[in-house]
Amino acid sequence: MKIKYILPLFALLISDVGCAQENDITTNLYDSYEKYKETTLNKRRIKHHEIQPLISKFASNPNFQVNTVGSSIEGRSLSLISIGSGSTDVFLWSQMHGNEPTATQAIFDILNFLDSPDFALEKKAILENLKLHFLPMLNPDGAEVFQRRNTLGIDINRDALRLQSPEGRTLKNVRDSLDADFGFNLHDQSTYYNAELTEKPATISYLAPAYNYDKEINEGRGDAMRIIVFMNRIIQKYAPGQVGRYNDDFEPRAFGDNIQKWGTSTILIESGGFTNDTEKQEIRKLNFVSILSAIYTIAKKNYKEISVSDYELIPQNDRKLFDLKIEGATYPLLGKDYILDIGIHRLEVDNETHDDFYYSSRVIDQGDLSTYYGYETINAEGHTLAAGKVYPKVLNTMGDFQKLDALALLKEGITYVRVQNIPLELLEVSLPLHVVGPAFEIPELRIEVGINPTFILKKDGKPMYAVVNGFLLNLKDGKGNFGNGMIFR
Repeated sequence: MKIKYILPLFALLISDVGCAQENDITTNLYDSYEKYKETTLNKRRIKHHEIQPLISKFASNPNFQVNTVGSSIEGRSLSLISIGSGSTDVFLWSQMHGNEPTATQAIFDILNFLDSPDFALEKKAILENLKLHFLPMLNPDGAEVFQRRNTLGIDINRDALRLQSPEGRTLKNVRDSLDADFGFNLHDQSTYYNAELTEKPATISYLAPAYNYDKEINEGRGDAMRIIVFMNRIIQKYAPGQVGRYNDDFEPRAFGDNIQKWGTSTILIESGGFTNDTEKQEIRKLNFVSILSAIYTIAKKNYKEISVSDYELIPQNDRKLFDLKIEGATYPLLGKDYILDIGIHRLEVDNETHDDFYYSSRVIDQGDLSTYYGYETINAEGHTLAAGKVYPKVLNTMGDFQKLDALALLKEGITYVRVQNIPLELLEVSLPLHVVGPAFEIPELRIEVGINPTFILKKDGKPMYAVVNGFLLNLKDGKGNFGNGMIFR
């Protein structure tokens, strides 16, 4: 479909998002996304200095207002980008947690959309009815080192009462100065959340936070629930069954709960996991589609026609996902065989500059895991767990290691290779083997929570699969979505 033939984005939008007309509009918004995607932001580990040229671009644009509204503990600026002339104020803030950047990227995509010449009638309706305010990257110090907390070491989202952090004070000051009608609290959640009682990841999760312990629903919180129902219906088209709903127990220290209490209809959006989307770029796209659509329904007030009771129909968040789940493997231990499920997480370890990472996987649980799920699952019935062996030669350099036929070695049950000279700066390898120093003692195979999952799955004594650093490889054809091997000195 060529862009010039796309129907007006919101021209036919009505509250029944299940209807064919709305589906067409949503499809057009989804399909045209690449035109607005901010291409300078294409990975999760973005830094404050990387978004400054983008903020400067909007500061020089007469259609936008850009103000410095605060600074972080380490002195990084906090900017508010505003557009529109309407009487309804909508405030969106992102990356309160430094390692939760998906919506920060989506905000700049939305700003690009608003700055484009496309969909003039639809944007006229938005900008004449609303004034939009975006505060991207509320915790730039945390973003610098890709960590949740700020430099003070606190969770900004638990600082709404004491207001000890300058970032938290900025958030409250902006909310109060705007007396915002609607607020979008934009976060990332663990990729290990699933929609309750399903194997599907909670790709997007929502919450209309409670403003008291009784979880009462006033008009403002009810409006937030209606908008969440609207957004859920949109997401279902692109990630069916992959939406969750957070527990709404009141947290008196949290900003979302307090901003709801202070009179702003507050919508929490959490970006979770999506299969084969390590950098969350598809989830970023879903944020773009659903947030823009929500902004439009606020402008048109169509959300008022939605029943609050539909909010409770969204499945709750659960946390029962593994990156890899091995089902029913035979585990020989002290002369007896046991049947074991194994759940594995592929944990990310940042490099020194916090702009990239490698995987150091762990066994997270084992035993009967029949109520858990995996992004990748293998039925290992009839397969026996066996320790990986060590390559019989000690190689001199990493160059020698790179010349090895990894698949051929894995078929022999080899998962470790000794190398004499390992550069100190090297922490991981691309081949599906582990590199170990000459004196490193290979541990015996003892499946325990916390170990690095590396072993062979044999059937009738023949290696059929290898698990190396938590990644599964089929030894028949070598297929597998491999990350990296480890170096153990």
